[in-house]
Amino acid sequence: MTDSTDTADVTPKDTLGGAVIAVAGAAGPAGRAALKRLAEAGATVIGADADAERLAEAVDEARYAHGGATVVGDTVDLLDLQATRDWADRIEKDFGRVDGVVHLVGGWRGSASFAETDLADWDLLEKLLIRTVQHTSLAFEGALGRSERGRYLLISAAGASRPTAGNAAYAASKAAAEAWTLALGDAFRKAGGDAGPRQAAAILVVKALVHDAMRAERPNAKFAGFTDVKELAEAITGVWDKPAAEVNGTRLWLTEKP
Repeated sequence: MTDSTDTADVTPKDTLGGAVIAVAGAAGPAGRAALKRLAEAGATVIGADADAERLAEAVDEARYAHGGATVVGDTVDLLDLQATRDWADRIEKDFGRVDGVVHLVGGWRGSASFAETDLADWDLLEKLLIRTVQHTSLAFEGALGRSERGRYLLISAAGASRPTAGNAAYAASKAAAEAWTLALGDAFRKAGGDAGPRQAAAILVVKALVHDAMRAERPNAKFAGFTDVKELAEAITGVWDKPAAEVNGTRLWLTEKP
């Protein structure tokens, strides 16, 4: 397990022709940006979200942006392990392979102080930020292991490494999700043996995300240190340009390290 000391490269080449990539949490702003960028890079993209209407909009937007791209949406309850396994199996059966999983399921709850932390926030965040990671990683590990360029990518937050008093539940949830992802990376390392891993599990770390609608709502805000969702999508796509051994088990920082 290592940490990348440099900001991740965010200028990938379009080298994803033929790749099949699943995006969990595809209906949000980051998911929409990822669908479009991965499709632009030539990948077949299968997005999942619990919100069927927003997912359909995201898929249509990606298809429209890149005519001819194969972008599919599946409404999946990622809190149901069997449903997630069924989703993974269906993708491999329908498209013949799975070369990547991008985990973008998010959520945030916080408090004014540590003493005011509501443990109901933990109950929610444990499901959204940890349980969904557990389910997608367990469901897709086998398929990713059968790919020569399998990648499992978790989007995390710098707060996991430096929790603040009012973000205890959120930071702890993110830290647990990171640990789980790094454990998957260790499984890939062990499977690769002396030759090194052929697959990779990695974490892309941001301070927070920003998108055009946020800027429109708060035109005077500076969003210092935030990562634009388009920049995140570039960084996600660029991970496939790097050798598995270089990125497996690493944190790729898109913001200043704490």
